[in-house]
Amino acid sequence: MAAVMSHKDRKKSFWVRYIAQIDLQLMVIPALVLIFIFSYLPMYGVLMSFQDYDIFGGFFHSPWVGFKHFKMFFDSPDFWNVMRNTIVISFLRLLIGFPAPIILAIILNEVAHIRFKKVIQTISYLPHFLSWVIVSGLAMSILATENGSLNILLEKFNLINEPINFLSIPNYFWGILISTGVWKEIGFSAIIYIAAIAGINPEVYEAASIDGATRLKKIMYITIPGITGVIIIFMILAVGDILSAGFEDILLLAKNPVLQDVSDVIDTYVYRVGIKNSRFSYAAAVGLFKSIISIALLTIANAVARKIGRSLW
Repeated sequence: MAAVMSHKDRKKSFWVRYIAQIDLQLMVIPALVLIFIFSYLPMYGVLMSFQDYDIFGGFFHSPWVGFKHFKMFFDSPDFWNVMRNTIVISFLRLLIGFPAPIILAIILNEVAHIRFKKVIQTISYLPHFLSWVIVSGLAMSILATENGSLNILLEKFNLINEPINFLSIPNYFWGILISTGVWKEIGFSAIIYIAAIAGINPEVYEAASIDGATRLKKIMYITIPGITGVIIIFMILAVGDILSAGFEDILLLAKNPVLQDVSDVIDTYVYRVGIKNSRFSYAAAVGLFKSIISIALLTIANAVARKIGRSLW
């Protein structure tokens, strides 16, 4: 009876707290509804992966084929090339793109001039609000063989004798893609780390200064440990998203067919095969394979993080 009563009390307590926070709950409910409509309801579409989907027959009248499309993907001559590009590009994003906003946040935290700090922060996060159509257009203008600022600069310093068509040389593509992505997102991604650094007690820095700590030591022993929890959470999410090497940026920057061998990743492959070639079931199977691997990586990363006391769940 006591157990039943305690359960009722807990249930009552939940609704009491819910009503007390009704203003906050009303702000959350629209987001939950949108997530349910656009993220959960369409999940029945994974059935397509196990069917020879017929657009006229629909899900209920298309023949079931089991793991046929998964096997076709694994046996495809494109499989290893697509997986290599996806993993390498994602690894480069993780290696270069992940620490970049952390470094920027730490540097901005060390800037004493408030107005200069705000100007730099504003300039750095503005590119985030530009679409990839605009960013790719800027990149193409800078790298153009005719009147491209990079080629002009290299010629001025006598580093090249004639303009280089950077976006037609596969060896340059990964560097262009990663650097463009870092430039676009570094400032906006740094905001969360700047906020985390702002949450560190200033008295800790004052005590370190009294003890004779240099700026570098304050960064190493106060700032970085103070934002470690945030870094680990974003690292877990980044590992779980490692198979998402990009879509819009690659699609727009790799227009030249000669770049396909180094630019074709899972997302662009799904678009090319599924939308352009109308192989809906095959593309759905490839997308589902990516999602399963991503969930597995996210779970493993979270389990590792839990051992050091920081995890998402």
